[in-house]
Amino acid sequence: MNRDFIDSVSAEYRRYKKLGEGALAQATDAELSHCPGPEDNSLAMIVWHIAGNLKSRFTDFETADGEKPWRNRDEEFEPRTVSRAEVMAKWDDGWQVVFAVLDRLTDDTLHKVVTIRQQPLTIHQALHRSMAHTSYHVGQMVYIAKALRGSGWRTLSIPRGASQEFFQKADPIQRSAKT
Repeated sequence: MNRDFIDSVSAEYRRYKKLGEGALAQATDAELSHCPGPEDNSLAMIVWHIAGNLKSRFTDFETADGEKPWRNRDEEFEPRTVSRAEVMAKWDDGWQVVFAVLDRLTDDTLHKVVTIRQQPLTIHQALHRSMAHTSYHVGQMVYIAKALRGSGWRTLSIPRGASQEFFQKADPIQRSAKT
């Protein structure tokens, strides 16, 4: 049972989950529900959308269309005032469905066909589509949280001006691969 690709996909989803959590952790409780402008999304709205999308796409992943009739996508973008506990519970609710599916897939199943919005896709295509969609919205979360924190933002990757220092501390094998 080969799982190289699936394990790689799972690791990337976990990386984006962690990035989103890093952004959420830096926002105050009030900022989680704050909309920067009338047409903008709050962090909570994006969390509701990501969770709704992941739960819809990965519930009955191999047997039912990924756009479930019980999902209310428009409601995900409604302004809401919620607690940090509610945001994190919603966040985790979406992710646990993804990881449960990934835990049981194998690379041998990648060419099986699933359906999303009545469009047939191979499993590997569906995974790429979902990861791209999720990473897009996690990027929005990071951008919003960074704008809210301003100079108090703690970077979630290599800080500005620290690339050389990071590179010097890197594993020697990684350094030799870059040269």
